Amino acid sequence: MQVTIQIPDDLEQKLTERASQLNVPLETLILESLVQLVEPSGPDDTPNEVILEGLREGLQQALNGQTIPLSHMWDGIDAE
Repeated sequence: MQVTIQIPDDLEQKLTERASQLNVPLETLILESLVQLVEPSGPDDTPNEVILEGLREGLQQALNGQTIPLSHMWDGIDAE
């Protein structure tokens, strides 16, 4: 199925910028947004945007040398 929609110029610009930030085609961003509207995620699902932002932050921290030794990574976390 092919659907044609008209998007106001300002919304198209915002969507294009967001797609560029996420490094995905504009069509993919729109389709994934529509899927989220009709198939809402469960309460335990983390949105992809949050996951991607966390990965970007972690990579930036690693590139800046903001790391901790692996042996200290689990300090303060108790397994139940």
